[in-house]
Parts: sequence; C-alpha cells; structure tokens
Amino acid sequence: MPAIPAWPPASAPRLFVDAPLTEGASVPLDRAQANYLLNVMRLKTGDAVRIFDDRTGEWAARIESEGRRDARLVVATRLGPREAVPDLWLCVAPIKRARIDLVAEKASELGVARLVPVATRRTVIERLNPERLRAHMIEAAEQCGRTALPELVAEPVKLERLLADWPAGRALIFADETGGVPLAKAARPCPAAILIGPEGGFTPEERDAIRACPAAVGVSLGPRILRAETAALAAVAVWMAAAGDWR
Repeated sequence: MPAIPAWPPASAPRLFVDAPLTEGASVPLDRAQANYLLNVMRLKTGDAVRIFDDRTGEWAARIESEGRRDARLVVATRLGPREAVPDLWLCVAPIKRARIDLVAEKASELGVARLVPVATRRTVIERLNPERLRAHMIEAAEQCGRTALPELVAEPVKLERLLADWPAGRALIFADETGGVPLAKAARPCPAAILIGPEGGFTPEERDAIRACPAAVGVSLGPRILRAETAALAAVAVWMAAAGDWR
C-alpha cells in the first residue's frame, strides 16, 4: 500500500504574516506575497503554504485564490510552537548599506535574538532604513525555518548610552582588535551580547569606556584583521557553537 504523502509537503513555500494565527483563521495576503505565491511559485487554490507569525509558532495553511493578484490563506493546523532562541544580542556599528543588510540577514539565520545598531565616533553611516533591515531579517527567517524574528532597535544607540544603560546580568563580549581571550573561552550560556566596532575600530577612549563596564570582556577573533561584517558574523557563529543552540 503506497505511503500517504506528508502534508504540508516540506517543499511548501514559507511566509511570515504579521497577524496572530489560529486554526480556521482567514489571513489576507499583501500584493507582494500574493504575487510570490501565485505568479512566481505558480501555486493555486488549495495548495499548501507554511506560515508563522512570531507569536504562536508555525502553521499549515491553504491558498484561497481570488485572481492572480489577490489571495488569502485559510489556517489549517499548527505545526509547532514559537521557538526559543538563545538570549544573544548583536550590537554592531552601522556600515555601508549592502554590508549592514548582510549582517541583518545572516544574524537572523544564525539565531540572534536582538540587533542593536551602535553609533561610535568612527561610524560613517548615521542613518539606517529599519524597514529594509527588517525585510531582510524576515526573508532570512522564512528561508531558514525560524519562527521567532529578531528584535530590531530602529535607531542607532550612542555607545556612551549603551554602556550607561547596560543591563545587569548580561555579559558584554566586545571584539577588541588589540587582543583578548579567544571568544570560545569567553562564551557562556547566559544572557549575552556581542559588540562589534566600525570600520577602523573603536577609538582608544571608547575601548577604555567599554573595558570599564563591569560586564565587559575583550575577545580576540583570530590572527587576521576582519572586516566589520565578517567579525560580526564570525563572532555570532563562534558563540552559538560554544554557548548557544549549536551545541
């Protein structure tokens, strides 16, 4: 007797919808989502879609098409709860547009809980587009199977304010280009944050201010000079392997 195919199939497209999901709910799609499902993926009424809402987890739904430009989804069943991600913040000085977009995208894939842009003295890019960064994080979450979106702090926080308001009990791991302990040895499975400076690094005064924070520990990211975006993603990967959900 032939096996019954799994439903929804693993190949079903995956979308984030910004609305609380419940069984039987009817969820309208925006034009971009409808175009993607109906015209790009060539799906039709009755086809399966996996959806998540950053609140209740992941659900299976069916398409109800209303033409080639409009569609809605009918929620069928919950596939799993919202995931618990490690309590890791990535605090990073903004860099050029394509590179900060990459950081936002990959931070979402790697499991970062919160992305905090930090303004330093050598930060070149002062204005960010939070809508674009969030869109990159959502797209990455759709692709990698994540059900909990990273929180994004919309406006850059000045380094001085970040340090002054640093929460008790959260480790502050900062990439110190002058040297430090290997990051894998400094990583602990507790509330933590990784702080990455701008192109050109922190000024000596900023480095001294960071070191004065009781929660701070300077770490080394190896023998080579890394670009800011490489340092951010390498540091997150090492932390996840040593203390996060890669163990």
